Amino acid sequence: MITMPARKPRRTAAATRRTPLLLDRAAIKRQLADDTYDVLVIGGGITGAYAVLDAASRGLRAALIEKNDFASGTSSKSSKMVHGGLRYIEQGNVNLVRHSLLERHRFRKNAPHLVHRLPFLFPILEKDGIFDARLAKGFEGLLWTYDLVGGWRIGKLHQRLTVPEVLAQAPTLRAENLRGGLMYFDARADDARLVLTIVRTAAALGATILNGVRAEGLLMETDRVAGARVTADGDTFDIRSRAVVNATGVWTDELDAKADDGHRPQVRPAKGVHIVVPWDKVRINCTVTVPIPGRARRATCTRWGNSVVLGTTDEDYQGSPDDVHCTREEMHFLLDGANTAFEGKLTPDDVVGSIGGLRPLVGGGEGATLDMRRDHHITVGRTGMVTVTGGKLTTSRHMGELVINKVMTVLGRRGKSRTTDLPLLGGAGYDAEAVAASGGLAAHLGERFGTEARFVGDLIQDDPALAEPIVAGLPYTKAEVVYAARAELARSVDDVLSRRTRARLFARDASLDAAEAVGAILGQELNLSEAEVDRSVAEYLAAVHHEKSVLLEGAAA
Repeated sequence: MITMPARKPRRTAAATRRTPLLLDRAAIKRQLADDTYDVLVIGGGITGAYAVLDAASRGLRAALIEKNDFASGTSSKSSKMVHGGLRYIEQGNVNLVRHSLLERHRFRKNAPHLVHRLPFLFPILEKDGIFDARLAKGFEGLLWTYDLVGGWRIGKLHQRLTVPEVLAQAPTLRAENLRGGLMYFDARADDARLVLTIVRTAAALGATILNGVRAEGLLMETDRVAGARVTADGDTFDIRSRAVVNATGVWTDELDAKADDGHRPQVRPAKGVHIVVPWDKVRINCTVTVPIPGRARRATCTRWGNSVVLGTTDEDYQGSPDDVHCTREEMHFLLDGANTAFEGKLTPDDVVGSIGGLRPLVGGGEGATLDMRRDHHITVGRTGMVTVTGGKLTTSRHMGELVINKVMTVLGRRGKSRTTDLPLLGGAGYDAEAVAASGGLAAHLGERFGTEARFVGDLIQDDPALAEPIVAGLPYTKAEVVYAARAELARSVDDVLSRRTRARLFARDASLDAAEAVGAILGQELNLSEAEVDRSVAEYLAAVHHEKSVLLEGAAA
């Protein structure tokens, strides 16, 4: 159960828990209905998550609601890169790169269990590649710029590789035109896990957080936004707040229109997709950037355990933001890129998972979304609602800081952000090298929960049967499902298999076989009826079958 928030929380409060933070859904709903907040954040993606954490760390009474699940939109469907963005240097946006690299460093310091260093390899090819030998020298100058503006903070500078060194990292690369390679270093994170950890850190500092809460309308007092009327689990109630933040991503215009009848749409959604294939089909040990035949866009192939993630596209999107999937055409686009670069032949039968997401880019006009800037925009509307749009995962902490700066202005209060050096839950005292060296279950849990892995381990110690895997071929355990229900506000089979774990992405078909077992655990932990469990299982099966139909049969997304 969530305790009442302290007015001036200690900066280390979230980092020094001796007992697990257990979140009780019914108690949180009562608190949302009964309390009056300084700020209500609507939208549980990465931006809203860091906004509520920033607010709680300053001592504000803060709440966050999300209509579906934390990170269920764009923030679980990104490229999962915590990076400066080489492409932004090419666009001349050096300031964004410099700042992004500083924020990457802060992420690795505050969440060392979730954000890991990742090498990127650019093959130098004589023809039909990302770079031919003539362009490679110029691109290496770009990498020097990247290192100098902040890339060095990751502990390694870029390297020029010989052909044997390239093939040691990517042995299935087509070698006939290979002339060497360039390698630099960035970082990656499980985006959904990162968002969940941020909102749980906010809860540890006193924030009230809840998923499955839809904002049906905004409360107004003398033409100022004063909260929201919401529905959750069939109940309708009001959440009263002195300030409201719209952090709903590609749904931003919909909520802004509820605050201002004269609002004009600002968000231009750009679709990005990824597909997953088994590692043994590609056998790379890093991220390899490959050409896409006939396209300017470069694709990336990233090892993730026993899988390789291929992505991404960047195209305008006109459909429903609630039903976004990788299409058959987009899948073939990525497979063609991989088959151009690697030996062997990847086919649709090799694709074990896929995701499609929307980037909430700001602005309209002509031109490709690929060329649009990724800067964030924060505004205060005429009714006082603070709206944040654009940006990227890497700069989310700073965006949250700037959003709450605006909120403080609306409230007429002062107070500095404290998130620059604030460890996320599980991050304080975490030794990544020691945990990785331990291997096995300890390493798996450590890279997901950090120092809080001991709480999941305690469940296994009490009931050794919970150490059993929940999805065939993946390391996720039954104990993690129990913990998701008790401590992570998981409500459904989809919450567990799509976001608390990434089973749906890395083993789509095997996750179908696990749905009933997950439903049974949730039913027991959450006291669900048999009908509720059956509905949760059926909804997951239907969602995955729909995803597959769009991917393999060309159905409309």
